[in-house]
Amino acid sequence: MDDTRTPARPAKVVLATRNQGKIRELSALLAPLGVTVVGLADFPDIGEIPETGDTFLENARLKARAVCQATGLVSLADDSGLCVDALSGAPGVYSARYAGENASDAANNAKLLAALAHVPQSARTCRFVSVVVAAGPDGRELAAEGAWEGRVAESPSGEGGFGYDPLFFDPTAGQTAAELTPAEKNARSHRGKALAALVAAWPGFWERR
Repeated sequence: MDDTRTPARPAKVVLATRNQGKIRELSALLAPLGVTVVGLADFPDIGEIPETGDTFLENARLKARAVCQATGLVSLADDSGLCVDALSGAPGVYSARYAGENASDAANNAKLLAALAHVPQSARTCRFVSVVVAAGPDGRELAAEGAWEGRVAESPSGEGGFGYDPLFFDPTAGQTAAELTPAEKNARSHRGKALAALVAAWPGFWERR
C-alpha cells in the first residue's frame, strides 16, 4: 500500500502503545480499514507519554496527539480501564498503575481482590471502558467510546487476554474475559465497541474537507 497517497484516507496508522496485548486487539479490530498498523516499537525514540488526564478521553487525546506530532502520521490511542462501582469507579484511569508505577497485571489484580475482599458478589458490578482517539497531522481528531458491563470475580480464571481480564466476569457469556477466545472477546468488549464505532465513522471523517 502506498503511504504517500492523499491524506484523505490514511494508509498507515501508528498505535500509541507498546502493550502487545493492546496492539494485537487493535490491529485485528482495525483490519476492515485496510491500513498498515504499526506500534511504538517502530519508533524507539518516542519515550513514555505521561497520562496526566482526569478522564479516559483526555488521556487518549494526550497520547494520540503526542505520537502524531512525533511521527507525522495518523496516530490512534486507546485509554481504557476498569471502573468498579463498590470502589466509586476505581481503579478507573489509574487501572494500569493501580498497584503502583510499572505494576504487573498480577499485582494490580491482587490489589483489586484485596480491596473487594468483603464485598459480596451482588455488589461487585463493574465495567470496562475504552475511549479511542485518532489524531491526524492536519489537526483533525476522531473519537469513539465503548463499555462492557460485568462483575469482578472472586478469583482469577482463564489464560487469555491481559490486564484485569482474568477477574472480569461477563454474566451473559458465563465466563471471564480471559476465558473467551480473541474473536469472542472482540465481539463484546469495550475496545471492540469503541473500535467498531471508529471504523464505521472513519472513511467519511477523513474525506471531509
